[in-house]
Amino acid sequence: METNILLENGTNELEVLEFTIGSNHYGINVAKVREIINYQSVTPVPNSHPDIEGIFMPRDKMITVINLPTHLNLPESANPVTDMMVITNFNKLDVAFHVQTVCGIHRVSWADIIKPDSTLNGDDNGIATGIIKVDGKLVIILDFEKIITDISPETGLKVSEIEMLGERKRSDVPIVMAEDSPLLSKLILDSLHKAGYSNVRATANGGEAWEFLSKCKNEGTVKENVRCIITDIEMPIMDGHRLTKLVKTDDKLKDIPVVIFSSLVNDEMRRKGEQLGADAQLTKPEIGMLVEAIDRLIEKSMEA
Repeated sequence: METNILLENGTNELEVLEFTIGSNHYGINVAKVREIINYQSVTPVPNSHPDIEGIFMPRDKMITVINLPTHLNLPESANPVTDMMVITNFNKLDVAFHVQTVCGIHRVSWADIIKPDSTLNGDDNGIATGIIKVDGKLVIILDFEKIITDISPETGLKVSEIEMLGERKRSDVPIVMAEDSPLLSKLILDSLHKAGYSNVRATANGGEAWEFLSKCKNEGTVKENVRCIITDIEMPIMDGHRLTKLVKTDDKLKDIPVVIFSSLVNDEMRRKGEQLGADAQLTKPEIGMLVEAIDRLIEKSMEA
């Protein structure tokens, strides 16, 4: 079963693939899914993380398989032969997740996704990014980036790249960031501060960012408060593509550089971002390249 993303650009919608482990229902953004296949036998890798089931090679490409029931501390199938594999691509990585059944795909608005409260995601251990209600049941959308980073920390943000940029001047140029993950928001914020950018306003989603931008526009203080926007794509309330579209179609905001910084940036998503007017698009581990893009775009906007 192959997947195709049919959604228009900037509509604030996504497609969620629903799957089960035992009696629990989970979801993943279809934009992350390359294909869904029947379970295949895997080769265990000695001394690997306990949640890594092994490796296999569909179509001559080696892919790591993560045993999702094990990672979630849930019982494994009595007969895994009937299980499924969800092969994903994000952060420039191909990873397969061993699940039990695949239920279908649901088209939903980001505005309808419930953000988990602090009782579920009260610390850095929470892996639920959102919850949707489908046919009377709750489907938990998992944070697959965090799952992979927990298993293999070197795949996460490479904060050390900032030090490789060398000595930098301090800058109070105002930047607005939209990122729903508290952990990633803090890491990006710390990295930008380390790179010299001390005036960064962090918002939890595109809706919060747009509310602030609209306030600045109405008060006539856009240039004083926003010189660059950094946005994730996947966020509740309003996603990054919708935010980019709103900014780039607004006469008073369209000249603000928009940088999409997301694990979803691949060839297809890059085309969507370009159509919406994004000034730069980078994959999340590339924090050093993010800083360089911000440097370049702010310098260019100051000259205009």
